[in-house]
Amino acid sequence: MVKLNKIYTRTGDDGTTGLGSGERVLKYDLRVAAYGTVDEGNAAIGIARLHLDTQPEVDGILARVQNDLFDLGADLCVPERPDAPPPAYEALRIVARQVTRLEEDIDRLNAELPPLRSFILPGGAPAAAHLHLARTIIRRAERDIVALAQVPGEAVSAPAIQYVNRLSDLLFVAGRYVNGHGANDVLWVPGAHR
Repeated sequence: MVKLNKIYTRTGDDGTTGLGSGERVLKYDLRVAAYGTVDEGNAAIGIARLHLDTQPEVDGILARVQNDLFDLGADLCVPERPDAPPPAYEALRIVARQVTRLEEDIDRLNAELPPLRSFILPGGAPAAAHLHLARTIIRRAERDIVALAQVPGEAVSAPAIQYVNRLSDLLFVAGRYVNGHGANDVLWVPGAHR
């Protein structure tokens, strides 16, 4: 159980932060950037949820996703590498079932949408616009996570990478879904303003 009695500790005043393993790293470390961007995406999803009062199904999906994103942050903040000190507890990891659940949500929402005949511009209803913003943040998190996985001596599990990849797809589909089931999508018109 997480227990936060004191919000500031002053331990980061030297430009370092603690990983879940207890190891101290610089605040711009790629691992910290990766889970920081996941947290940013989570906050953007929270803003989108403020506009979903008439979309309880999507809101419920996103509530679960927000919790999963804390799981992902916990996964990323405890390195899976032999040189890292072992945590005093079993590390929380993203699992395949969480990825499968996203796929099921994507399929269920997408079944109610017309096929796309063009790329869409982020916009339409406020919830849709915020979901598209969250999607782009999660895509950045995915790039950070994949970059981290390529660093010698670092590791990121396949389910963690799959999760962020599917999540951006879910956010795209959810954006269309809350945009009048795609009826209010703003379509890209190539070269329209030349």
